[in-house]
Parts: sequence; C-alpha cells; structure tokens
Amino acid sequence: MRISTLIGTSLATAAAAAIGSVVTRPAVETWYPTLRKPAFVPPNWVFPVAWTTLYADIAVTSASTVDALRDRGDEDLRRSYIGALGANLLLNAGWTWIYFGQHRLGAASVVSGALTVSSADLARRAARVDPRAGAALSAYPAWCGFATALSTSTWWLNRDR
Repeated sequence: MRISTLIGTSLATAAAAAIGSVVTRPAVETWYPTLRKPAFVPPNWVFPVAWTTLYADIAVTSASTVDALRDRGDEDLRRSYIGALGANLLLNAGWTWIYFGQHRLGAASVVSGALTVSSADLARRAARVDPRAGAALSAYPAWCGFATALSTSTWWLNRDR
C-alpha cells in the first residue's frame, strides 16, 4: 500500500469524521438526551468507538483497493471506486448533519438507508478486487444497517415532535 494513497483516504475519512464530531457533540449534550429511544440503543460510548474503528477500516481498505486497481492498470475502476468512496463519505457526513445538526429524524432515516446501500456497494467493489478487503469492509454496511434501524426507530418514537 502506498503511503500517499493511505494519506488521501485517511484525510477523506477524517474530514467526514470531523464534520460528524463538530455537529454531534453539542447535540449529544442537549437535544439527543431528550429523545425517546428504542430499547436496543447502545450506550453513548459505543458510537465513537465503533465509528473510529470503521473510519480506520474504510481508510485502510480503500487505500489497499485503490492501489490494487492502480497496480492492475484499471484506471476506470480505480476512478469509479474513488467516486463511490467520495459519495459514501458525503452521505456519511450528510446523515450526521441532518440528524444531529438539523434534528430531521425522518430525512436522516432515508439518508441512513442510502448510506447503508452505499456502504454495501463499497464493500462489494472492494471484494471484487480482493475478497479479504471486502470482508474487512463488511462491518461498515452492517453497522450502517443497524444505524438505519436505530435512526428509523428513534424517528418513529418521536414522530409527534
């Protein structure tokens, strides 16, 4: 894996994480505790641990995938993967902004569903290049699917707000 590629994917995922952190922190202290939540919501400390792990996974797996495609000389698939990664990270940051920044639970549930599909697509793309990379990235769509269920359930429980 080229260090320059890893730096690029790390900066991209760090940007999504930073946007999420800036928007989430104040809402977690004020607005989020006032919401009714489903019984399956994990403790608050789980979220930063899960997301930090997933962002590292996305950065490393994506760098590996991009480099493998470059080494194969498959520039079209390499550019396509980079585009899919960018779209995914925009959805990732966008969900956080909509949910925690705008408090639009219904819209956030829709974006979360799109993020889940996008994450599964990213894992599929990585798996086509290297099955181990796809397996490594499979936790991401799984977590996003859980987040969609959690987001949608929270919206449902608070739809009168």
